[in-house]
Amino acid sequence: MELQIIVHVWKELEWSKAVVQRLVEKNISTKLDQYLNKFKKEDGEGIIEFKGEKNKKNLFNGAIQANIDGKSFRFEREDYTNLDDLINHLFDHFKQVLSD
Repeated sequence: MELQIIVHVWKELEWSKAVVQRLVEKNISTKLDQYLNKFKKEDGEGIIEFKGEKNKKNLFNGAIQANIDGKSFRFEREDYTNLDDLINHLFDHFKQVLSD
């Protein structure tokens, strides 16, 4: 399966885009790798897209939108103090849904 990873950050977070990209890729390779194997097909396609922003409270909001082999997933969380925690938490929920 060919997996495309897209990271969007608002301009307030542009300074951390490389870190966000690394965290997203690490979560996919360490948390989701075994669960994504069940979708592996030669012609399979997948997109995992992360969007992050700072809100008016100066906290982080984020969402993961994924489409893997025709199945859609969406996870959102708001008001996180730590961007790393937000990303890890979103992928924990993604992993839990894929394990069911």
